[in-house]
Amino acid sequence: MNKLCALPLAFALFTGAASAAEFSGALGVTGQGDMSYRAGLAFDWDKTWLNSDTGHLTGYWDAAYTYWESGDDYSGAHSLSFAPVFVYEFSGFKYTPFIEGGVGVAFFSKTDVGEQQLGSSFNFENRIGAGLKLPHEQKVGIRAMHYSNAGIKQPNDGIESYSLFYSRAF
Repeated sequence: MNKLCALPLAFALFTGAASAAEFSGALGVTGQGDMSYRAGLAFDWDKTWLNSDTGHLTGYWDAAYTYWESGDDYSGAHSLSFAPVFVYEFSGFKYTPFIEGGVGVAFFSKTDVGEQQLGSSFNFENRIGAGLKLPHEQKVGIRAMHYSNAGIKQPNDGIESYSLFYSRAF
């Protein structure tokens, strides 16, 4: 477990200091049809790799709070998450298209979210997404996020959120 906790610290040292803060909001729906609401804070790595005429690779740290709405039979759940996210930005467009992916950790307020049994409050967060960078340091896009404990504890139903997001750097 100590090695798992040391990975984000080692990665932070590798990527260097983060720069501007970016606030985001997302409105999503789970695989079971319940709503999810996410507020996030991201810090750009201010680094690029694989620079070419096609584009470049960059990334950011993402910390977020999510409220998971549930049906009438269940009360809602809350989660806090943290993840490094890699982003590939494509060059040569008025509005810059990008794709992103990342794996992080999430801590849930309870182990049952709607009809899904997570098995533990500690879960991993896997994400993929796509979007556009707009003027004035704004972004819009879509994301698919999956949460599960990777079989650490049973049951391990996991839960997904498919969302639209908006962000702006300050």
